[in-house]
Amino acid sequence: MTVISSTVLFMISFIEAMSTLRPETEPISLEEFVQYCFSPGFSALCSDIMGFSQEEQAVQYQIWLNYVESQTPRFFAGMPELITDYKHQDGLICVVSHSESRQILRDYRNHCNVEPDMVFGWELEASKRKPSPYPLEKIMSTFTLNPSEMLVVDDLKPGLDMARSSGVDFAGAGWSHNIAEIASYMRKHGDYYFEKVATFRDFILS
Repeated sequence: MTVISSTVLFMISFIEAMSTLRPETEPISLEEFVQYCFSPGFSALCSDIMGFSQEEQAVQYQIWLNYVESQTPRFFAGMPELITDYKHQDGLICVVSHSESRQILRDYRNHCNVEPDMVFGWELEASKRKPSPYPLEKIMSTFTLNPSEMLVVDDLKPGLDMARSSGVDFAGAGWSHNIAEIASYMRKHGDYYFEKVATFRDFILS
């Protein structure tokens, strides 16, 4: 089984979808893919920029599923240990993702030997996926939390927008990629920005 970063895996599957659905279109680079996912977001990339119909989006989604069933994305170095230590300190970890819940649970079990307390995956209806405030509202109601007791950590704008819609602090995950425009935006509009997992570890475990 091949192990690869989730962003690269996502892009590879998208390029295969483009070669199937838009063979005349030149494949995009990793940086272009990340920038599109940053803004306007992956859903808009498919529907508005690439012009995929509902049927074509179903094809793209199946190609993505085929990839994640056969390949396991790796966590960034130091993140499995951080997640495990945070859970051992009774921290709550909830995942809001463009992957399906079953894949997220698989990857957390394989890499961290723990499971998230809640998972909001792509199988949710579109109105409940990030940047919708639904996941954060559900987390707050389930665990009786106030916005001030939570922190959203993400590397893209939909996560930031979700946090802002619910009054929750936001931390930019700068270790995920090195794109100056995105880093600048995250620093300006987020509450925190961490370039390294180790720095975030010091912050969150303190």
